[in-house]
Amino acid sequence: MGRPMALNLQKAGHDLLVPERGSLTEEVRGAATVLPDPAAVAAAAEIVILMVPDTPDVEDVLFGSGGVAAALKPGTLVIDMSSISPTATKDYARRVNERGCDYLDAPVSGGEVGARNAALTIMVGGPQAAFDRALPLFKAMGKNITLVGEENGAGQTCKVANQIIVALNIQAVAEALVFASKGGADPAKVRQALMGGFANSRILEVHAERMIKRTFEPGFRIALHQKDLNLALSSARELGVALPNTATAQQMFSAVTAAGGGQQDHSALVRAIEALAGHPVSPG
Repeated sequence: MGRPMALNLQKAGHDLLVPERGSLTEEVRGAATVLPDPAAVAAAAEIVILMVPDTPDVEDVLFGSGGVAAALKPGTLVIDMSSISPTATKDYARRVNERGCDYLDAPVSGGEVGARNAALTIMVGGPQAAFDRALPLFKAMGKNITLVGEENGAGQTCKVANQIIVALNIQAVAEALVFASKGGADPAKVRQALMGGFANSRILEVHAERMIKRTFEPGFRIALHQKDLNLALSSARELGVALPNTATAQQMFSAVTAAGGGQQDHSALVRAIEALAGHPVSPG
């Protein structure tokens, strides 16, 4: 998702600096100034944005060899748009603040389609002044932009909550379609009927169609959603909160992963429900 987000920033008139990576596309190389490593980017930039897969990746980019933190100038704004641990985020923010810099955690929702269309939902944690400074950048990448709280970690906590809701909705839709199909109803017609009522949701609109048509190319991979639910469950343990349905959804994802489906779209959770029922939503 980082590639279309970066390109949207460049299209909005911002100068783009990126660290050298073998995976950089020619499109990005043509739109950006390519520098040797994250430290070189931090030394030259006013605002540094991270968009990487997981908590250890953020730590490495910030504090590893050739990382951002070593080259930060006082007054630089660091924005992490990855989806990572709220607890680790608070620590990273403190360490960046000690260098005289502001920090925002600003994870996103909307997938690759939202990233390409500059229509992401952006959930932000951090000081109001830093948020105001970053808002023009956020508007180049997203539509629904919310400062969730002025404490770092608030954005990541909101993103974890988002991923809980999405996972449980996928599981609910999967169970409903398996039930309907097993009962002899046409799952496509059931979906069509439910979209006109209170059960309608984006999951029913988009992911139910994937389940029926067996189109499980990602989208958003199960492996990444598992990572996010691990964050939810570990954070819940820290808070002393029970998340029983989240734990069940994680087990359903794990069952699909065990069968080799970890790189499929998260709508493929339906395959675990189908296996338990001994009945597919539709052939294929």
